[in-house]
Amino acid sequence: MAALQQQISAVLAGIRHPRTGQDLMAGEHVRDIATSVEGRVRLTLLLAAGDDATLVRTIRQAIEALPGVTDVLVDVRDPAQAEGTPARRGAAPPPPPPSRGGGTGGSGRALPVMDSAPAKAPPKVPEPVAYPQLGQVIAISSGKGGVGKSTVAVNLAIALARAGHRVGIMDADIYGPNLPLMMGVDAAPAVRDEKIIPLEAHGVKVISIGFLIEKEQPAIWRGPIVMKIITQFLRDVNWGQLDYFLVDMPPGTGDAQLSLVQATPVHGAVIVTTPQQVAVGDALRGVKMFERTGVPVLGVVENMAYFENPETGKPIAVFGTGGGARLAEQCGLPLLGQVPLDPRVMEGGDTGRPIMAELPESRAAKELARVAELVTRRLAERMVG
Repeated sequence: MAALQQQISAVLAGIRHPRTGQDLMAGEHVRDIATSVEGRVRLTLLLAAGDDATLVRTIRQAIEALPGVTDVLVDVRDPAQAEGTPARRGAAPPPPPPSRGGGTGGSGRALPVMDSAPAKAPPKVPEPVAYPQLGQVIAISSGKGGVGKSTVAVNLAIALARAGHRVGIMDADIYGPNLPLMMGVDAAPAVRDEKIIPLEAHGVKVISIGFLIEKEQPAIWRGPIVMKIITQFLRDVNWGQLDYFLVDMPPGTGDAQLSLVQATPVHGAVIVTTPQQVAVGDALRGVKMFERTGVPVLGVVENMAYFENPETGKPIAVFGTGGGARLAEQCGLPLLGQVPLDPRVMEGGDTGRPIMAELPESRAAKELARVAELVTRRLAERMVG
């Protein structure tokens, strides 16, 4: 445990704070570094209102790269309100967790271990609020960016709408909203009777922070603001009565994922990956995150599974093979589908004409429609069970 603490301190000492120019340890920007025997890491980052919020992502990715780390949670606090002693480089190693016989296992002030008894009760986590009008809430998530998660989310929503269901989709990727471009709608939503009216495209109701800010405006917001935006999209948007409510999550296991599961009960999650092992490894973290927060994972979708030779019709494994199947088998989950690599899928996302709406008879669209059918079946099975 002490070795992992030292590795984390060394990694943080190699990251410079954009505003002060100091490394995070020397500048005392980080405190309360905690680790668990399972490899979970939690720390507090002191971030002023004018600081670059991407520092959170930089820290999380740097620590996730360390061997043995399974999950990283970065708590952001305003330096003006922070209390306590920061975790300094060279601080004493943490004491071992308390023994079952009640011994302390060590003495003196040290970096805390998350499995040891807390010094004070943690803040109360808000109870999720059910919104019956949303129907079944489905999170579409991935472990890393670039795997086509938003593409899958958009086309699944359209597939469900084409099957006769009432569908809404929310863009929870606050820092990189893509739904306005991919759904082909971009306008300021109206407000009626103190409720936001979602836009609509391809039979699906849509809301995104991208409708409310300028295209070039960066979303430099910390965790509490992300939570507030997600809650407002759930509570203050006039969705009407839906059957399925899809949430396009940002990649990783950060503030948006935690905010969603704390804001409302999530009925299921779909994990999107590509065949490469690096994508599968990151997706595994996403599966574990939902399992730990009590959200059932409905299955795995392998995107860009193969490229179909236009002359012979034979599949070409551009990004390797079997990654999605391995992840599904490792986690005891069904492989919901293998979506082929089709340039028309990318073109549809870039032009606001998703392949499910423009070319529903294509192989990629048919596979996505099958995924949508399996998702509804899995949800129905869970309701009956």
